[in-house]
Parts: sequence; C-alpha cells; structure tokens
Amino acid sequence: MTPDPKRVVLAYSGGLDTSVILRWLIERYRCDVVAFCADLGQGEELIPVRDKAMRTGAVAVHIVDLREEFVRDFIFPMLRANAVYEGAYLLGTSIARPLIARAQVEVAAKEGADAVAHGATGKGNDQVRFELTYAALAPQLRVIAPWREWELDSRTSLIEFARRHDIPVPVTVERPYSTDRNLFHISYEGGVLEDPWAEPPAKMFQLTSDPEAAPDVPLTLEIAFERGDPIAVDGERLGPAALLTRLNRLGGEHGIGRVDLVENRFVGMKSRGVYETPGGTILHAARRALESITLDREVLHLRDSLVTRYAEMIYYGFWFSPERLILQSLMDDCARDVTGTARVKLYKGAVTVTGRRAPRSLYRT
Repeated sequence: MTPDPKRVVLAYSGGLDTSVILRWLIERYRCDVVAFCADLGQGEELIPVRDKAMRTGAVAVHIVDLREEFVRDFIFPMLRANAVYEGAYLLGTSIARPLIARAQVEVAAKEGADAVAHGATGKGNDQVRFELTYAALAPQLRVIAPWREWELDSRTSLIEFARRHDIPVPVTVERPYSTDRNLFHISYEGGVLEDPWAEPPAKMFQLTSDPEAAPDVPLTLEIAFERGDPIAVDGERLGPAALLTRLNRLGGEHGIGRVDLVENRFVGMKSRGVYETPGGTILHAARRALESITLDREVLHLRDSLVTRYAEMIYYGFWFSPERLILQSLMDDCARDVTGTARVKLYKGAVTVTGRRAPRSLYRT
C-alpha cells in the first residue's frame, strides 16, 4: 500500500478548484501543502494569491515569474511552427501547461516534496498535459489528482465546500463558467457555454472590444521578425513579453482575436471553448505573410503538412516528447530566413496584411 504523502506541491491559481483542493489535501492526507503559482501574465489575479493560500492552510507559497520565459521559450517556438489546433485554436492554455508543470517539479525538488497535485478534471486535457510532464521530468513524484478521487462532483458542490470552510472564491452559482488567463490569451468554458447554441455573454470578454464597437479608424502596424521571431513593433525593439503585451493591447482595442469553437479533446470528448488571443492572432497573420516571400515552395508545403501533427502534440501535452523536439528542430530550421517586416491593418475584428518585405525575399518582379 502506498504511504500517504508528507509534503505536496499544488499547482495553485487561487481560483475555485485549487482553493478547495488545497484544503481538501490537508484534510484527506494530513500533509503539508506548498502552493505554487506560475506568473504567466495573469495580472491583478495574482495580488491576493499568496494571502489566500496561507489563510487556506498552505505552509509555504511560491509565486514564480515565468512571463519572459513563457513567451521566449514556449510561445515563440510554437509560433515558428504556425501551430493551430483544428483550424482555429491558437493553443494558449495548452502551451502554458508544460511550463507550469516543469516549474512545479522544480519547486517540489527545492521543498523536498514527495508528491505534486493539480486541479485538472478527469474529463479534460489538462490532466494529461500536467501528468505527462511530471512523468517526463520527475517520475519519482506521486501525482494526486483530486478530481479523480473526491466526491465533489460539480462546481456547485465545490462552491458549497468553499463556503463551509470560509474560502473566498471569485465564482458564484449564478455565473459558473471558468476562465484561464495568461499573457497569450484568455479562455472561457463551462456553465452557459456548455450549450453550443448559446451566444457568449457580451460582458464575458475581458481582453477585446466588441468588433462592432471597435474604433471606426483602422490601425496599421509594422512588425519586424528575425529568424522567425517577432522583435519590434513600428520600429521599436521590444523584449518578448513586452512585445506580446503591446500587441494584446492594440489588438484588443480593435476587437482582434475572438474565437468560439467546439474542439475534440484528447480524452475523446467534444468541448466548447471561447478564446481571446489578440496578440497571437496578429503575429500569426504577420508571420505567415513574411513566410510567403522568404520560404521556398517545397519547404513551405512540407512544413505545413506537419503543422497539424505538431499542434496535436502541444494540445495533447507532448511538449517534452522526443518527437516534438525533432519536429521543433525542423520548424526552427525552416524559420532561419524568416527575417523582415510585415505590415498589417487592424479593423473591427479583422487583421489584413497590407505589405511584406525581407532582405532575403524570394519574390521577383
């Protein structure tokens, strides 16, 4: 019989699920719980996290700033591959999970923990993404997935548990849909969104203006790339996180990047997700325009034939797999000549390419 863990590092966000899980772990296993929170650009959401975790019973809290690493080492490599899942999803949640899980096992090593825990449900993709990373990087750690163990079987029951234990949570019975936010996007699922015919509430969106209410005057941007990675906006060189933040703001003002789709989960179910990815949508359009004049036809077609498989690897949680690393080498090699500038126009939810130039352009007049 496996002994109960003595010290658990929980991937903690301060939201409903992980707030309840923190208290549940303490009561169920009589163990110390260390709360780990990755700062991936959630912004104001992180302000109350440390205090909430300690008041809920954590013996320690680690908030690790991963924003620059997230954009530079995860988002940008994914963008080099033009990864899009099922034609629409830019993988904002999927790409964050391997970084969170990797940082979590690093905290576990520092804390001398013998287990890690996550708040992913037994029906979703995130349980696979977290646990594949744990298995790849720290197979000796026990993995606790409360959603596969406890008797709390609905969001309403979690809210009731939280109220009984005086745990403050930002979710109510009346508004139960969940969100996941980072520097690349924000996602919404559950609650009223479970009906695929129901239109998302207008007040739900946080990053983007309603395209119909966006400015009547278009905004033109020039985005410079070097070896496939964006480096400047309108001539101003910016670091990865700052550049994405800038494009998120500008794109959001013009209603760029809203997506509503029903996707096929790794576990076999269909799930509706609504996403806002303003900066990523702009970068995809700009980079693709630059590729059109810098990549050889056969190279471009070969690369594109592998994009679906690459996107599936990220969506399914295989970021640290040898096959993803092999494909990444090919994607990076394809991007070596993608240096130049693309000009795009933002107008009422649409990104339109209006120009592209490159020092090693293959286009001839």
